[in-house]
Amino acid sequence: MNSITCHISISLDGYVAGPNQSPEHPLGEGGERLHEWALATEGWRSQHGVEGGERSTDSEVIEEAVRDVGAYVMGRGMFGGADGPWDDTWTGWWGEEPPFHAPVFVLTHHERDPLAMRGDTTFTFVTGGIESAVAQARDAAGDRDVAIAGGASTVQQALCARLLDELCLHIVPVILGAGDRLLDGVGDLHLRPVTVVDSPAVTHVTYRVGR
Repeated sequence: MNSITCHISISLDGYVAGPNQSPEHPLGEGGERLHEWALATEGWRSQHGVEGGERSTDSEVIEEAVRDVGAYVMGRGMFGGADGPWDDTWTGWWGEEPPFHAPVFVLTHHERDPLAMRGDTTFTFVTGGIESAVAQARDAAGDRDVAIAGGASTVQQALCARLLDELCLHIVPVILGAGDRLLDGVGDLHLRPVTVVDSPAVTHVTYRVGR
C-alpha cells in the first residue's frame, strides 16, 4: 500500500510561513527564508526546470522526497488565487508547467472543474474534505506514495485525521516569531524519529507517525 508523506520546512519556533501572507508575500513576511536551502540545490532546480544549483546532501534529500510520489494533496492557500469563488484565470503559482508532474488534489470550499497543465500535472479541486482528497490521491497514485504538500492547515487536518504515515521536518535555523504554526491543535501525536540528516543550512528529521 502507498504511504502518505509530508515534507515541509519549519522554523526553530515552529512556523512554516511568516505573518501577513498576501499575494505579494505568499509565504508571509520572512517566510521565504525557510526555503533558501532548497532553492540553492540542484535537486530543487531540476524539478522546477531551472539549470544549476548545488550537488549536496540537501539536494539528495529533495530528490529522495519526490522520487516515488504519484500524487499530491494541497490546500487552497498553497494553490493560491485568493478566497471565495474561483477566478478560473488563476492556474497556480508555477506557470504553464508546474513541478509536480502528477495529479494534484486541492482542498477547497468552492467547486471548480479539473485543470490540466503541461507536464502531466492535473489539478482536481476537492470539496469533500481531507479524507476525500487523500482517498482520491491514493487511487490516482497506485502503488506510489501520496505527498501532503501543504500548507499548515492541510497538514494539520491530515495529522488530526491520523492519515499521515511519515512527517519529514526540514528544520531551518531561523526565528520567525509569528505566522502559521504547524503543530497547533493536532492533539497527542506519537512521533518516532527514524532518520536525521544535517547540513550547514538545515536539519532534516523524518518521523514515523503513530496511529
